[in-house]
Amino acid sequence: MSDSPLDAESPDPRFASFVYFQAQNGGLFLGKIPNPATGESSVNLRAAKSVVDSLEMLFDKTQGNLNSSEEKLLKLAVENLRKLFDEVSATNESPSEA
Repeated sequence: MSDSPLDAESPDPRFASFVYFQAQNGGLFLGKIPNPATGESSVNLRAAKSVVDSLEMLFDKTQGNLNSSEEKLLKLAVENLRKLFDEVSATNESPSEA
């Protein structure tokens, strides 16, 4: 087992997989990734908002507890999904979904 600085900066693979999975779900719910079962793309703003909110909460609650790679990964996922959510919701939101 090594304690080199490079090892300390590698994201925990479980954490990275979790963030990637959530980001993929966000992309799926925002219609940017086709549903693997149907090949169709659709927008589900409620589900997408849940993913974005969850990642934002995780980012807030883990401040000071992540190494720099994990923090960058999570911050990038949150920023990209939030921007995408804002863009998609601006063009797809109906009054009943607001």
